[in-house]
Amino acid sequence: MKNPFTEAYRSLLDIFYPQICYCCQEELADRDENTCLQCRLSLPRTNFHKQKVNSFTERFFGRVPLQYGLSYYHYKKGGNVRKLIYQLKYHGKKELGIEIGRAYGYELAAVEDFKAIDLIVPVPLHPKKKVIRGYNQSDMFAIGLSETMEIPWSPDILQRKVFTNTQTKKDKFDRLGNMDGVFHIPKPGLIKNKHILLVDDVLTTGATLEVCANELVKGKNTTLSMATIAMAS
Repeated sequence: MKNPFTEAYRSLLDIFYPQICYCCQEELADRDENTCLQCRLSLPRTNFHKQKVNSFTERFFGRVPLQYGLSYYHYKKGGNVRKLIYQLKYHGKKELGIEIGRAYGYELAAVEDFKAIDLIVPVPLHPKKKVIRGYNQSDMFAIGLSETMEIPWSPDILQRKVFTNTQTKKDKFDRLGNMDGVFHIPKPGLIKNKHILLVDDVLTTGATLEVCANELVKGKNTTLSMATIAMAS
């Protein structure tokens, strides 16, 4: 049964503080949505989960022993996916990461290959950066995936022990050099004999994912797959 007070309050919010689509900036009919239906349908999907070999996995040939590599969306400058990622990372819209994870998780759960995954591990932020942002955007994505794939996730498997400056203006080789010794696994026994899904927000050069991945595969009989919300072309 709906609460009349709650409904009245929501109606007032709609009048004075309408919910706006993060992509097109048009007013939304439902306050529980973050994007309008038209924008959601127009987001550029990769369908990598239907392809064993794809442009994601090709980026890591010879670099990481990867089982599967996946991105939900293509990422382009000025595109709607970029707008969503920006809201997630810099405007406190952490619910976006969870919603995207849930949606992608529904699709992955329907694919037999991904039922072999044992644990979802997000790329960690340094504690200082996490305090500044208030949360780790990759944790949000992991939470959503975990809910609909019905696979546990853990923010404690990988730890970032070195604070690094922003990577956005560095090329692949500078990024790799900047990541040397940044990550470690405090309890390697927790990933023994497990298939890990390492997750992050955006794949650009792949330097951060590569360093994290190569730490994880040091685990005894550990296999690895990776997934991101988006992949830059």
